[in-house]
Amino acid sequence: MNEDAIYRTSTQYKYWSFTPSSLAALRAKTNIRAAKRVKEAIARVHTTKTGTTLNDDTTDVEFGTPQKNGSADKDINCLTAEEELKLVGYYCVKIMELSEVMNVPTNVKATAVQYLKRFYLRNSPMTFHPKAVLLSALYLATKTDNHYIPLKKFAAQIPKTTPELVIATEFIVTQGLLFTFDVRHPQRGLEGGFMELLAIASGQPITPALREHDPQTLQRRLTLIALPDGGISARQTTEDIKNRIRTVHGKAKDILKTSALLTDVYFHYTPSQIWLAALFTIDKPLTTFYLEVKLSSSVVVNGKERDLSPLHAKLTATLESCAKLLSSPTTPPQPSEVEMAELTRIGKKLYHCMNPEKKDLVALNRAQKREGASAGVGKDDDIDEKIIKKRRLEREKLEREGDVFGGDLVKGA
Repeated sequence: MNEDAIYRTSTQYKYWSFTPSSLAALRAKTNIRAAKRVKEAIARVHTTKTGTTLNDDTTDVEFGTPQKNGSADKDINCLTAEEELKLVGYYCVKIMELSEVMNVPTNVKATAVQYLKRFYLRNSPMTFHPKAVLLSALYLATKTDNHYIPLKKFAAQIPKTTPELVIATEFIVTQGLLFTFDVRHPQRGLEGGFMELLAIASGQPITPALREHDPQTLQRRLTLIALPDGGISARQTTEDIKNRIRTVHGKAKDILKTSALLTDVYFHYTPSQIWLAALFTIDKPLTTFYLEVKLSSSVVVNGKERDLSPLHAKLTATLESCAKLLSSPTTPPQPSEVEMAELTRIGKKLYHCMNPEKKDLVALNRAQKREGASAGVGKDDDIDEKIIKKRRLEREKLEREGDVFGGDLVKGA
């Protein structure tokens, strides 16, 4: 089984791979559903507080000016899907900054960012504020990526944060992730490609797929490739090529640690395509050489030899589109003054359209623990009240009937 076939068995491919149009449609659907529920929740809270509905003729200090003829929907200005995307992107940057402060490994940081992005595909910031969710996402990533930090120690490293606040949305996040915690990152593939290129530059034989190539011939061809800017130079020495490869490797790592996390490439491309696109962005001639060498070989599939050269044009087109996406992150690592002003505006707007029933997530978490966790938070953005009520009634029935484990055993005469 080759690498591509292995990837297609992963939960990342099954549940978290989308076309651009299907991803946009999912985000729009989530936004519309959340906006509807926010308005319904605000109406319920208003009714509970005042005894009147938002359709009645009434003036309420907290909820706005006089309401007439069902005009409440117009007065609740909810976030758009585009505004939600900007807000989630900003908190992805915050999770990256927090990861640096806490000195967690790169893979943990990358996993935490993907958890946050995945969660908000089917949940809205209007329901669960990203400021609370990012804590649980990062804490969960430290556990799933084998860099566990005790809860109290984790919370102590973040100002104004308690252990209870960290885990307040942990189960909600796991449901939002559809209980799929595996994240396939491109960094490992980049390291493998880096070692292969260095081996070629050193004239060493490499992977089995390339044994048909003479190592010295490949080494000589590598010294003749064009410069990164496409220019032609005199023949480069082996050391020149090695330094070039090391430089490209370092810059590609930076792309995978920043732009790759702040764009949708994880949703659209495989890990191999992402790291190759990062190389393609920095040094197109070197990447083209590497692809020509790899895809000029043949492999044996199900006992039959398969020529890989026809895949070259198709893969090159894919890498170009991925490289274009990597070059234009929706949220820059350091937002400009204008971008910060826009994020501030969105943050103020969110304050007025947050679901009032989900603002106190710590209390919500306590209630879930008392009543039993729901089965559908991640899927439909809400707690299944029927399940909670059913469990409460079953518990009360058992308490009325006596011992849960039954009465005493009757001894034989």
